[in-house]
Amino acid sequence: MKQLEVGDQAPSFKAKNQTGDLITLDDFRGKKLVLYFYPKDNTPGCTTESCNFRDNYESLTTKGFEVVGVSVDGEASHKRFADKHNLPFNLLVDDEKKMVEDYQVWVEKNLYGRKYMGTARTTFVINEEGTIEHIIKKVKNKEASQQILDLYEQG
Repeated sequence: MKQLEVGDQAPSFKAKNQTGDLITLDDFRGKKLVLYFYPKDNTPGCTTESCNFRDNYESLTTKGFEVVGVSVDGEASHKRFADKHNLPFNLLVDDEKKMVEDYQVWVEKNLYGRKYMGTARTTFVINEEGTIEHIIKKVKNKEASQQILDLYEQG
């Protein structure tokens, strides 16, 4: 399968969020979508990244972005995570691993010599027409929002 690249049409998706509402890529037509994939709810790095998006949510929405997080955790886990950290955006449930596979972020990982499959922390910025504008593979958890804002301030 060809690697996703900037300029490609973003893979379509339909998934439930933390409150059971169905969310699709088409819901974001006309807006820039920050679609961030993270490994697991309530882990240190993922909490830092998600709270960074929360803390800068207004700056992002003011510039026309909508933020959506995705992990393979279930609805109840997402709800606890969103409630605990007051996350103002959708967290999509991908427990069947369709989105992580479509976006090619379900990869082999290595931790202390143990190999396993997991989500590569990756952020996609999708434009108003559904085209991938940016792919951030080296996400800095504490600066996740600023990484996106910097892309657009540089022109």
